[in-house]
Amino acid sequence: MGSRYLLRRIFHAILTIAGIVVLNFILFRAMPGSPERLSHNPNQSAAARADLRARWGLDQPLIPDQFIRYVSTTLQGDFGQSYKYKGQDVTAVIANRVWPTVILFGLGELIAIAVGLVLGAYSGWKRGGVVDYAGNGVSLILYSMPYFLLGMILLVIFATALGWFPTAGMFTLGETYSSFADQLLDFVHHLILPLAAVSLGLIGQYSILMRSSIIETRSEDYVTTARAKGINESRVLRNHAVPNALLPTVSLIGINLGFIIAGAITVEVVFSWPGLGTLTQEALEARDYPVLQAIFLILAVTVVVANLVADLVYARLDPRVRT
Repeated sequence: MGSRYLLRRIFHAILTIAGIVVLNFILFRAMPGSPERLSHNPNQSAAARADLRARWGLDQPLIPDQFIRYVSTTLQGDFGQSYKYKGQDVTAVIANRVWPTVILFGLGELIAIAVGLVLGAYSGWKRGGVVDYAGNGVSLILYSMPYFLLGMILLVIFATALGWFPTAGMFTLGETYSSFADQLLDFVHHLILPLAAVSLGLIGQYSILMRSSIIETRSEDYVTTARAKGINESRVLRNHAVPNALLPTVSLIGINLGFIIAGAITVEVVFSWPGLGTLTQEALEARDYPVLQAIFLILAVTVVVANLVADLVYARLDPRVRT
């Protein structure tokens, strides 16, 4: 991979992150509410309110004092203290909620990529067959269905009606475990339904895109040549069609991270999964702007980095984009 292309993509990513940092500063200071207004204490004195504003640095001029302080603390990983969780650093509040989201949506993405690409590749290669009609129809239904609706359907059927899975949480409340294996089994039991909601919601997208890409590659000269050489169909699909059909999917995976994060809020709220989605809802209800600001920044930077990685992988697979 050319060094100029790599440096150019990294430079663009840094510029984007810088813009996000500035937008993050402006956006949350334009919203209504401040710490002294959210204390809900009608007897609070003017001196106490002034002290609280000074504690949050809100008594200083917005530009440049507050902005410089914000950029400086952000670069140090210090996002201030939470309004709702009084006395707790925002970093600590978010750290407790990151891993549930990473596990849920990381596994969901991996399952969706594996199943969606295999289903789409086979459907496109065997176009017009039973698997193609059934798989494409199911994929379209899943693709058009919002995460929260899919989650509610799974919850009503498998948790409420059949009682096979718990309705909420990551562990059983008040449960004492005799071993780590028992705790892990309980965690997996709670994970299955939200993981299914995330995976099914993504499988349709990858399957539809992969199917259309495979259909396009079937008519390419290199596929015709491979068949003329007597190479069996499975090897032609695996070694010639799939690698070239993967190119659009790589871009979609990077772009999709933003949509996955947006869906995280609804899926986690439906299943009361204690991740960043439910934390975002709680912070919105409490107008906990430091927490919201930190979540927005972390997720936005994550999307930028994911797209950067997707660009680099795409350039590795297709050298034409480097020129």
